[in-house]
Amino acid sequence: MNIDIKLHKNDLPDELKIGNVIAVDGEFMGLNVRRDPLCLIQISSGEADAHIVQLDRSTYKAPNLVKILSNENITKIFHFGRADIAYIKHYLETDTKNVLDTKIASKLARSYSDSHSLKTLIKEFINIDISKQFQSSDFGGELTPAQLKYCANDVIYLHKIHDELNKILERENRVELYKNCLKFLKTRVDLDLALFKDDIWSH
Repeated sequence: MNIDIKLHKNDLPDELKIGNVIAVDGEFMGLNVRRDPLCLIQISSGEADAHIVQLDRSTYKAPNLVKILSNENITKIFHFGRADIAYIKHYLETDTKNVLDTKIASKLARSYSDSHSLKTLIKEFINIDISKQFQSSDFGGELTPAQLKYCANDVIYLHKIHDELNKILERENRVELYKNCLKFLKTRVDLDLALFKDDIWSH
């Protein structure tokens, strides 16, 4: 597959038309939201395109990107959105609205498996074995072509994967359960940002 990858500095361009259903992912300097800064946000329309925004970490001013993320009329597909949405809220100071999540969908639909990584889902539903070599690399500086390709792979397949997972959810009568989990996602993010990491439902 030929992927159209575009790198944007600081924000998305004013004239960009991305559609009403987009895939979204973020890259950070680590997994501690208060210590490790948000570096990149990548989005895709699902048409073999990836727009990668290298954020200005001195200001985090990205009004065009924020406008899309906060728009309730634009659906955003994440894989493990819990982390990405927390970083977006902390650094871009906005709530991400109208969210779908392939990891949540996978855990509800694919009860036949205990592996719900993006790599696993791409292999099962797209039949492509992607490399995750650059998952733990430095996204804070100049980006290599290999890093850009890695970032693109994190979003270009999410539309198709979500469609396939949704078919299973519908067949197994688990769609309402999925929708209710998505409703809780914002609260789960708020709990994370308030440093409540444990399962609040546990004894």
